[in-house]
Amino acid sequence: MLLTYAAGNPARRQEAGLRGALPAPPELRVAVVACMDARLNVEALLGLGEGDAHILRNAGGVVTTDVVRSLAISQNALGTKEIILLHHTGCGMEKITDEGFRDQLERDTGVRPEWSVQAFTDVADDVRLSLRILRSSPFLQATTSVRGFVYDVETGALVEVPL
Repeated sequence: MLLTYAAGNPARRQEAGLRGALPAPPELRVAVVACMDARLNVEALLGLGEGDAHILRNAGGVVTTDVVRSLAISQNALGTKEIILLHHTGCGMEKITDEGFRDQLERDTGVRPEWSVQAFTDVADDVRLSLRILRSSPFLQATTSVRGFVYDVETGALVEVPL
């Protein structure tokens, strides 16, 4: 079982290269919002180690109310100063629609979700939308750097998306 590898076992934590007790604020004062896609190794891609950053992941890496809530806590209680958005090519969120997916869930379960799927048709456009949402949020500090990137899963290129 995965959880037994390092959890609660100091020798295995050391063997896995995991550090000991770390402070709650991330060392690099960075928060990353990324897609949950298993092809994205966020830490390796951005050169992050244990304790370096807060990493928030969801389907599509979209900015939801809960992402804004988590980022507000990350900044205002734990001192992060930079936000990085990380989307990728070939995202499943480009292959579905909000209404189509919600209709399918309703057919399958008999219950229509009250939440939005937040599907998109163009990954770079969604990064730009996310940048605008974060930069205009009254809950996030105006001095915070907010940057967005698209990772190309075929070539490994990481491209910054201008607003």
